[in-house]
Amino acid sequence: MNEGLPESRATIDETCINTIRTLSMDAIQKANSGHPGAPMGLAPAAYVLWTRIMKHNPANPGWLDRDRFVLSAGHASMLLYSLLHLSGYDVSLDDIMNFRQWGSKTPGHPEFGHTPGVETTTGPLGQGFANAVGMAMAERHLAARFNRSGHEIVDHYTYMICSDGDMMEGISSEAASLAGHLGLARLICIYDDNKISIEGSTDITFSEDVALRFKAFNWHILKVDDENDVDAIFNALEAAKAETRRPSLIIMRTHIAFGSPNKQDTAAAHGAPLGEEEVCLTKKCLGWPENAYFSVPEKALKRFRKCIETGKEAESIWQQKYEAYTKEYQDLEREWKDAMSGFLTNGWDADIPEFSTSDSPMATRVASGRVLNAIAGKLPTLIGGSADLAPSNKTYIDSSHEFQKDRYDGRNIRFGVREHAMGGIMSGMFLHNGLRPYGGTFLVFADYFRPALRAACLMKLPVIYVFTHDSIAVGEDGPTHQPVEHLATLRAIPGLTVIRPADASETAEAWRQAVKTTNGPVALILSRQKLPVLEPNNSEYGLADGAYILSDSDGKPDIILIATGSEVHIALAARRLLTQKDIAARVVNMPSWELFEKTPKEYQDHVLLPDVTVRLAIEAGIPQGWERYVGNSGDIVGITGFGASAPGDIVMQKFGFTPENIVQKAMDLLKR
Repeated sequence: MNEGLPESRATIDETCINTIRTLSMDAIQKANSGHPGAPMGLAPAAYVLWTRIMKHNPANPGWLDRDRFVLSAGHASMLLYSLLHLSGYDVSLDDIMNFRQWGSKTPGHPEFGHTPGVETTTGPLGQGFANAVGMAMAERHLAARFNRSGHEIVDHYTYMICSDGDMMEGISSEAASLAGHLGLARLICIYDDNKISIEGSTDITFSEDVALRFKAFNWHILKVDDENDVDAIFNALEAAKAETRRPSLIIMRTHIAFGSPNKQDTAAAHGAPLGEEEVCLTKKCLGWPENAYFSVPEKALKRFRKCIETGKEAESIWQQKYEAYTKEYQDLEREWKDAMSGFLTNGWDADIPEFSTSDSPMATRVASGRVLNAIAGKLPTLIGGSADLAPSNKTYIDSSHEFQKDRYDGRNIRFGVREHAMGGIMSGMFLHNGLRPYGGTFLVFADYFRPALRAACLMKLPVIYVFTHDSIAVGEDGPTHQPVEHLATLRAIPGLTVIRPADASETAEAWRQAVKTTNGPVALILSRQKLPVLEPNNSEYGLADGAYILSDSDGKPDIILIATGSEVHIALAARRLLTQKDIAARVVNMPSWELFEKTPKEYQDHVLLPDVTVRLAIEAGIPQGWERYVGNSGDIVGITGFGASAPGDIVMQKFGFTPENIVQKAMDLLKR
């Protein structure tokens, strides 16, 4: 630790602020990579927030009633790492020195689960904004559900810092619009209005009045014109906390790379190190020893480390409240423990309906709605909705009401036509803790929130995506609404479990699998069209294994038909026709590649018989990826272009998804 600043050089505030600035500069310069400008401009606001406003305990980063902090401008990661180290979290000075290096706790952008105190993975701009909205929604829901008069065990705020780039992204506007509609008053955003992006001044692309936009969103607007005026920053944050009907936006006019004599207010400081010479000049301008690297003056550290004491005290006060709560509300306390631990109470799936062949044909989206409602009655942490498609997605919980302003205890969220925000908000709700979010839309619109879905996979968040209208069988709406490439693109995302059930019974099992999954998101792929319920699968294997033998020949099969979803029924019909031609066929139902790949190789060989090389995969999507299962001797019945507008059964027929076409393809393969 390097001391060297005389007391007369700066006030304690200035010293603390400049400690953040110089640590950020030094770490980025040592890594020869990073974004120094934003941490330098934001240092005063972050200092005030973390040391005077925010309720947090560095000794226990997971304390349930802590305030949440989201750095949506994830490129400013050294700002967050500096705060974590200085405040006393388990981030050492060595970690700061190893910024952006292999195995370090301080990666280029903040990563949830990797660095203590990091609440969410940010980097793609706007994602953190939506995550913060989700956290604020979770806080309000849990407060409405668990708090009682005089016993407020859920009582915290969500703070975030966002950038000009965040403000340009559509997801931020989507999420801000919903937050304003819901009146999320405990959501406070500091907007780093430094007017610089990678390409130069923001006025080349961004000339709107952000304050007016957010006022139209029903946000409370505050402004701080001097980034170094700590009193003004403090007063703005206090005013934001005092607002009880709207979320707050604090517009901070900052100067990127503040203190740098040659790079302040330039794009050069946005995404590249200042350079050793400029770092020295900047330190000199800030009144800092020019040759002091990774310097943390004792008085600055002492001031920051007060966060440990105040954090422990705040948690102790909360613990006393909680103990009083447990004595007064024992049933609620048990529910609270279950919610916070993610525990699935015994019998959570007891009411899941059983379907039989005597049931009328049923779209898997309809079956999904019935299963969702059965689970929701036993699993109160389940909360979600749809991007304005609940009647089609069947995602409404009948036993609850809507989550709306002043009715935050509702479990049905109206996300509106905001798919991207929905994805980010779902992640934020789970990250907050205590809830199990789900969200629905048409499969074709999965691309609208793919970045949020990808981030959820990166964080291993077990959120549940309900994607309906899963193929060209959508029909009359035509190719704009008929997903073709989407199954392949979802399967390409590491960590996402994709499940496409073939009937109502498998849909029930798909939901059971999704709720039991704890290490990543699950995407349920569901049909619009009605499908018969399959004969019961009496073997010990099923959907949880990802693939299983649905129908088989008496002896070794001549060909293996592999299908998913609605196409399983076509494969079964094709097998019957092949049997009439004395061709032995096995039908393998493969609802999930990801689950199948997790099974032992012995089981995979049992299903896909290595010595039966004639295989035909059948799926109403692009063939990409199926090569791994059909091999060089097999083929794929898929779609290589877009669909068409016509009744769904006609579209399927025209694109070759008929038993007769499958039989012809199979016979052609066998003749090779």
